[in-house]
Amino acid sequence: MADQQTFFDHITEGNTFKGEAITLGAAMLDGETITNALVKVPLKTMNRHGLIAGATGTGKTKTLQVLAENLSEKGIPVLLMDMKGDLSGIAQPSPGHAKIDERHEKIGIPFEAKKFPVEILSLSEQKGVRMRATVSEFGPVLLSRILDLSDTQSGIVSVIFKYCDDNKLPLLDLKDFKKILQYATEEGKDELAKDYGRISSASTGAILRKVVELEQQGGDLFFGEKSFDTDDLLRIDENGFGYINILRLTDIQDRPKLFSTFMLSLLAEIYATFPEQGDTGRPELIIFIDEAHLIFKEASKALLNQIESIVKLIRSKGVGLYFVTQNPTDVPDEVLSQLGLKVQHALRAFTAKDRKAIKLTAENYPISNYYKTDEVLTSLGIGEALVSALNEKGIPTPLAATLLRAPMSRMDILEDTELEELTGHSKLIKKYNETIDRESAYELLNEKIELADQEEAREKARREKEAVERSSTRSSGSRRRRTTQNPLVRTLTSPTVIRSVLGILGKMMR
Repeated sequence: MADQQTFFDHITEGNTFKGEAITLGAAMLDGETITNALVKVPLKTMNRHGLIAGATGTGKTKTLQVLAENLSEKGIPVLLMDMKGDLSGIAQPSPGHAKIDERHEKIGIPFEAKKFPVEILSLSEQKGVRMRATVSEFGPVLLSRILDLSDTQSGIVSVIFKYCDDNKLPLLDLKDFKKILQYATEEGKDELAKDYGRISSASTGAILRKVVELEQQGGDLFFGEKSFDTDDLLRIDENGFGYINILRLTDIQDRPKLFSTFMLSLLAEIYATFPEQGDTGRPELIIFIDEAHLIFKEASKALLNQIESIVKLIRSKGVGLYFVTQNPTDVPDEVLSQLGLKVQHALRAFTAKDRKAIKLTAENYPISNYYKTDEVLTSLGIGEALVSALNEKGIPTPLAATLLRAPMSRMDILEDTELEELTGHSKLIKKYNETIDRESAYELLNEKIELADQEEAREKARREKEAVERSSTRSSGSRRRRTTQNPLVRTLTSPTVIRSVLGILGKMMR
């Protein structure tokens, strides 16, 4: 009992904060829950990013749901990447259950069922608010990194963007970009060579192939108008709850290039447009990235460097990134080193490689006098996790094996009728789901090429007409020369013959 009291004091002292905090659950010791030994995360440090990891079926998604609900309740908007399609139930209250009540009794906090304001988003043609961005908004550097281009190819992309800016050719979607690439090495090669240098057709061909690869993963659906305004992620409802924006990604799990493209675009746009927050004591937006390994899967070194840079910088804008994945090793070390909150669910040790990974994972947590971390990692049950956060001074809180609280909303998906009703009342769907295909580089270049073709046809017709006229003139002159050169004609038209004929005609008239 003395040990439990000492442990209780240790946890309570380490989880007492001056500002607002989120309660995750109660600490456990030797497999037993210590009621009211509450494990908390201060809002002030939630922009320091985090990790939710664990084997399949250990409760990662429910932990994500708990965090999102509690942030929303405190007026902080959330963006969830829903890879499995099982988070839409946040829009409806939990039906409750005896086991939930039992769990919360152990923790020492009451259970209350609630629903939360939800906006459904989509990158594809699924139901929800369409999220798009234009090629111009990406810019040449980001686009080159997404396409994994060489330095030479990246230079060509920069030239293409400069030419389009100088000639007021909007680059909105991928067909615009493909058209200008073709134009640069065909109809417009001399025009570009004059002001920007000659562009190799081999290089533009290689870039085009990369663009086609991106198109095949659904990039043609993402690039275009109307561009999504990131400020629409920051909405608060009439009750003061932050909106939980759920991006449904069930149809792009096999398209990591598109997912990486979207994520990098979104983070870059947020970093560029959000103001510096300073020390306000609470984040502006929290983003949860489920199946986080998809961001880093098949990503080039340049793309990884870009993501790592944004992760380091974006927290100054009051934005926290939380990666949800099966194993911490799915996330690069450079990113892991930036994370403040770590919620580690159970890991399974089936092979020697698994056991080695568990030991490495255990080394990433603070040393505890109460746990052998590597052993606890394999013995945690469903809905239990090792938790370590940062306190308000940026110091790690005590490591605690935690019995996590249950979600207040439904732990299941919305039915079709519920989803229809939710999307039917969405103001953002009315704003973004209209298809816009205004005049851009594709149409303007086609018009330019058509006018050039018409001018060339007119010039060709003029030259042909002049050639015919010259030929006709030469033919008439040639006939005249041939006629005058005929001996009989020369004799009949000679002065002597003419005078003789005229003389004879004169006598006849007398």
